[in-house]
Amino acid sequence: MPQSALFIMALLPIAIVLVLLVIMRRSAKLSMLVAYLVTVVLAVAVWGLDFSVVGGATVNGLVTALTLLFIIFGAILVLQTVQESGAVRAIRQGFTDLSPDRRVQAVIIAWLFGSMIEGASGFGTPAAVAAPLLVAIGFPAMAAVLVTLIIQSTPVSFGAVGTPMLVGVHTGLANNEGVAASIAPMGLPEYIVQVAANVALVHALVGFIIPLIMVGMMTRFFGENRSFREGFAIWPFALFGGFAFAVPYYLVALLLGPEFPSLLGGLLGLLIVIPAARRGFLLPKTTFEFPKRTGWNESWFGSMTSSELGTAKSGEGTQIGLLRAWSPYVVIAALLVATRTIAPLKEALTSAAATLSLTDIFGSGIEASAQLLYSPGSIMILTSLIAFFIFGMSGKAYGRAWSNSARTMVAAAPALLIAVPMVQVFLSTGRGDLESMPLVLAETIATVTGSLWPLFAPLIGAMGAFIAGSNTVSNMMFSLFQFSAAEQIGLTGLGTIAVVTLQAVGGAAGNMICVHNVVAASAVVGLTDREGDIIRMTLIPMAYYTLQAGLIGMALISGGIWWVLAAAWLAVVLVAMFANRGAPLHVSRATA
Repeated sequence: MPQSALFIMALLPIAIVLVLLVIMRRSAKLSMLVAYLVTVVLAVAVWGLDFSVVGGATVNGLVTALTLLFIIFGAILVLQTVQESGAVRAIRQGFTDLSPDRRVQAVIIAWLFGSMIEGASGFGTPAAVAAPLLVAIGFPAMAAVLVTLIIQSTPVSFGAVGTPMLVGVHTGLANNEGVAASIAPMGLPEYIVQVAANVALVHALVGFIIPLIMVGMMTRFFGENRSFREGFAIWPFALFGGFAFAVPYYLVALLLGPEFPSLLGGLLGLLIVIPAARRGFLLPKTTFEFPKRTGWNESWFGSMTSSELGTAKSGEGTQIGLLRAWSPYVVIAALLVATRTIAPLKEALTSAAATLSLTDIFGSGIEASAQLLYSPGSIMILTSLIAFFIFGMSGKAYGRAWSNSARTMVAAAPALLIAVPMVQVFLSTGRGDLESMPLVLAETIATVTGSLWPLFAPLIGAMGAFIAGSNTVSNMMFSLFQFSAAEQIGLTGLGTIAVVTLQAVGGAAGNMICVHNVVAASAVVGLTDREGDIIRMTLIPMAYYTLQAGLIGMALISGGIWWVLAAAWLAVVLVAMFANRGAPLHVSRATA
């Protein structure tokens, strides 16, 4: 069969998702169901997959979806516990005292705190933790999801203590004689360290502006005046927050390797920015606030905003201090770091005895496993139990927290239980008679682009993350392909680092738009059937990120005019956003 025909058929499941979900605004459940059915037909009829492989991949996807739902439940439970105790009032007041400006709050909670959580845990946990916290202090649910997804970019390559690099890129390149010969006398571990340093450099050059783009997106889509300008008005503080993360992030990657750039970058950024904000450093003279809740668009609301957040139904928590109110989030961060960095503890939680496994499903050779004790979901459930005692809650109030969390998780289940199996079948097509669908797409694009391949390399990484929902899996799929493509355009040895770097950077940026990240982030704030609206918004920063990374990659390889083009692209994006303005917001919902 001609390569062009294979390309079109491999592209079809992705196109279906984009058309149904993003353009036609159908629900994720319907969009992913159609994509799943089309993928199964193509996998069997064209790629030659046995039905046992389709079944095994589907079961593997269901297991993965259930582990995601477990994380979602834990995240919602923490929020509900904080809400039912009344502690959220203290948190809200603490941010009001620091700055009532929603732009400042987004930089601190979404960008810095979210990046730190990403560095500790990864796998969508920042949105699961930060988005509910933003809702609890008064953000519209959709705005909270948007800003927490936008930061799923720069810190992602070093999420979960470096997993996308140490597992993703390493696994993608390991056990290949051609790679070993090309990078000799350097070994693969040292090569990964050099790739990680370059990844951090490109991310820092692209991502320092993300807090500014993030607050601009927030004011454009959720401000009363629908203007990017209101977000850009905070540019000194937003850039300060960007550099406060990006500079330590790069230095840690350069000096310590891939485990801690995001974790320490986020932590050091918080230690720099919060004291500065308390002193009014670079804070705007005007304060941005969302419209009154009676003026919010109906689509902004999640189920968690149906009543005034922060009012404990039982009347508990009226004297909770700020430190005690924040303690659940401190406990989450501490437990995530401990379980990921203390070797004996990590080994115990990830041992065979602590792992639920299905092997050779339907005789397909496919395995599925879940490490529930190691999951962020277990950490957040444990944190909720600790918070029950810290806040001195009644059993009745805590019972409401559990029941509300279960209802919200169940609402998210259908979309994830369809989306993730579709992804697994898509990825498993390489077990048939042809190369997998993702590789067919990548190889065709590489053939067309030729020497300009580095410009498009981040797009392949982003496509992998969009499909798989994981930078780690994207790197596993495409690192070797990117290495080979680099050699085909004349780059050898260390010269391949630039292209493998762009794979990892693009794979991180793709997390902003991947369907099950969007579904999961929406679920924790009770926002359903709005995934297409959210992806349409996050496509804007994702497009900036992947093209800017490609331009910087070309500049690192060829220099000269490419640096000028990178600067010009950044200017075009900022000017276009600054000039764009929507119609003023009109009241569309009378009550919350």
